[in-house]
Amino acid sequence: MNGVELFLLGRTLMKIGEQALPETGHRTGNRAVLVVLSDILEHADTTISEIATRTGLPQSAVSGAVSRLRETGSVVAEPDPADRRRTLLRRAGRLSTRVAEVRATTIDDALTRALGAGDPVALAEVTAALDTLSRHLRAQPSDG
Repeated sequence: MNGVELFLLGRTLMKIGEQALPETGHRTGNRAVLVVLSDILEHADTTISEIATRTGLPQSAVSGAVSRLRETGSVVAEPDPADRRRTLLRRAGRLSTRVAEVRATTIDDALTRALGAGDPVALAEVTAALDTLSRHLRAQPSDG
């Protein structure tokens, strides 16, 4: 496998992951919300403009994602004690209902659709391979 093949596989896995997430009915896409949440988990006490700079997302997309994350209780916002005009964002101290819902949703249906067949052996093999990749490559568990 080369870098291009790995990149394309990563995009395919992202699409499968998006399809596996429960629907929300919001305009802001799941991808932006997950990117923003991931950034907040890595950079506690951050601002919307800092997230936009680090992620390359437009500030409006970051604002929409932060709004959704605050609504679900996944992220809290507090005034910056050093500059009350700034708002600092961090992960909420408790598990939100939305996070619990997302964590309880399996990838089986989305993965079965991606594999294009109802082959339980292929589903088990790919799921095991994804578990192995996750165990070796993911730096920290996702709280999104």
